[in-house]
Amino acid sequence: MVDQTPLRLDNKTARRLWLSAQGLARTPTGPLNLHDLITRLGFVQLDTIQVVARAHHHILWSRNQNYTEPMLDRLLAQERGIFEHFTHDASVLPMEFLPMWQRQFARMKALHDRAGWFKGLPDAAARQKIKDRIRAEGPLSTHAFDSKLENRDHMWARPPHKLALDYMWYSGELATCHRENFTKFYDLAERVFPADLRAIALPESAQIDWLCDAALDRMGFGTLGEVQKFWDATSRAEVQDWAAAADHTRPVEIETAQGGWLKAIAPEDIEDRINALKPPTSRLRILNPFDPVVRDRARLGRLFGFDYRVEMFVPAAKRQWGYYVYPILEGERFVGRIEVKADRKASVLTVLKVWPEPGVQWPAARHAKLDAELGRLARFVGASEVIWASTAVKHRSSP
Repeated sequence: MVDQTPLRLDNKTARRLWLSAQGLARTPTGPLNLHDLITRLGFVQLDTIQVVARAHHHILWSRNQNYTEPMLDRLLAQERGIFEHFTHDASVLPMEFLPMWQRQFARMKALHDRAGWFKGLPDAAARQKIKDRIRAEGPLSTHAFDSKLENRDHMWARPPHKLALDYMWYSGELATCHRENFTKFYDLAERVFPADLRAIALPESAQIDWLCDAALDRMGFGTLGEVQKFWDATSRAEVQDWAAAADHTRPVEIETAQGGWLKAIAPEDIEDRINALKPPTSRLRILNPFDPVVRDRARLGRLFGFDYRVEMFVPAAKRQWGYYVYPILEGERFVGRIEVKADRKASVLTVLKVWPEPGVQWPAARHAKLDAELGRLARFVGASEVIWASTAVKHRSSP
């Protein structure tokens, strides 16, 4: 029986546990097994925006800087080691998670049916014609179809064929086969998902238990709300039922950055995890705005006292920081944020502005660490020069 006496975790220990669980406590070097890295994370969010590198590439590179962008496409399209679907957003997940993801296909279909996302969706016969084309011609992108959008009544309106493709992708009838310049190609799910994994039929309760256990394992500790938000593939009520029945979790109290205490739960081996902790690497890292450690803004604020938001959808005049601003992590604290962009054709990485966090000093040694990280980031995207704009510090360095 797991000890049910709440275990108190001071703020430093809580930060180290979270960073360790999410692969940011180690120096991002050494041998790279990409599939294992994604499995440890649970999923990696996909995003179209490429200011320096797309979010999914940046997230993986932050954990092992031997990662290069073509590796993810090979793992998806050739090795079939991962598949794409929806967690809190479009993401890649390890292929072996497929049996535990079956309810999510049905759940996403039902959620979108209720929310009316697919207003104007072609009927079953029309959707079958699209599947028949894919069956006969092979994987197709949305560009292979020419139905037109008749009424743009909201910014996310899509033409009928795109509605049909997305609907069947959400429901698991179609799957992402590969991408070309980030354009998604759809294929029949049975031609992408391995037959042995598709044949596994787990009870829905077992899938929910796995989702909750796997989330908590990858967080190190969390409130029930945080467990639910990790995959966003369960309801709050389902997580509460799981927690009430689970006999392998330990209650904990987490010291927040503000000095308060938060009730949470942790895996039963939490004390072993604490004993195995080492101080995180002192290397300074420029993280992506969609990094798993940054994504849950409430958890980020409670643990690190770092107030952060993404502002790419905020009108320029109302932005506090900038269009695409990256958090700067050093050790176990966030020491600043930086706005930087890459021009791959010109082979230049430009620093637009740097904001030190209030109360954080930036001596020469920290500036040198930032220069070193900028050089590594430049090499990652194929830039040969780092330039500091006049809005930042007048400074130049080469990777």
